[in-house]
Amino acid sequence: MDLYKLIQDLTTEKEKLERVIASLEELQRAAGLPIPPAPGAGKRLGRKSMGPEERQKVSERIKKYWASRR
Repeated sequence: MDLYKLIQDLTTEKEKLERVIASLEELQRAAGLPIPPAPGAGKRLGRKSMGPEERQKVSERIKKYWASRR
């Protein structure tokens, strides 16, 4: 199995698919149809950020927890 050849073939196929997708999107734009966002676009990974009020509530809750543990 020649990995270099396999990678080259897959890269060529990927380029062909990207051209086809681009042309289909152009046809969709020309027809005036909206283009939906890419799957997974806008999804955040990791923790959500906290606002100052929420952070203060958590701080108070944790202080109360540790005070009860002492």
